[in-house]
Amino acid sequence: MDHAPVRDRVLTVPNALSVIRLVLVPVFLYLLLAAGATGWAVAILMFSGASDWADGKIARLFDGQSSRLGELLDPLVDRIYMVVVPISMAAVGFVPWWVVALLLGRDLVLAGTLPLLRRRGLTALPVTYIGKAATFALMSGLPLVLLGQVDAQWARVVLALGWGFLIWGLAMYLWSGALYLVQVGMVMRTLPPS
Repeated sequence: MDHAPVRDRVLTVPNALSVIRLVLVPVFLYLLLAAGATGWAVAILMFSGASDWADGKIARLFDGQSSRLGELLDPLVDRIYMVVVPISMAAVGFVPWWVVALLLGRDLVLAGTLPLLRRRGLTALPVTYIGKAATFALMSGLPLVLLGQVDAQWARVVLALGWGFLIWGLAMYLWSGALYLVQVGMVMRTLPPS
């Protein structure tokens, strides 16, 4: 019996989790923007964060769960969340628009470097520890800021904690972007166009 090569598999648990996360994006938007169901919107973000962690762990730990589709789909879904969540939270007034401008501006600048890298035979540069820490802080801070909007005494503490994570994450996100630009500069000086 022929089995599909491991790298070509589509039906894996990590891929299923990524698809569920993708399907939950419009549900999140509906809950936050139309229904005003902040608690349920936070629950979706918590599930998405947990399943994002789980799909990576499962892909690394279990045979036959890693795939090329997963390598493309997981970061794509992460990017979608990193665009949709801050924009929707700014739209309802939970975060200021300058936060969104900094997050998206950084990503647009870095996206502009991709053609330069491709001309030198690279698709991307390696992810840095500070970039991973920034993403963790942002993915923790945004849901906490959202949860902090609930009308309860404890929500003030959660909101302050969320802003702490958000500011810390934003600073690291910008710093990791600057480091990425330095790396691009080094590539441009050392690798000739292919």
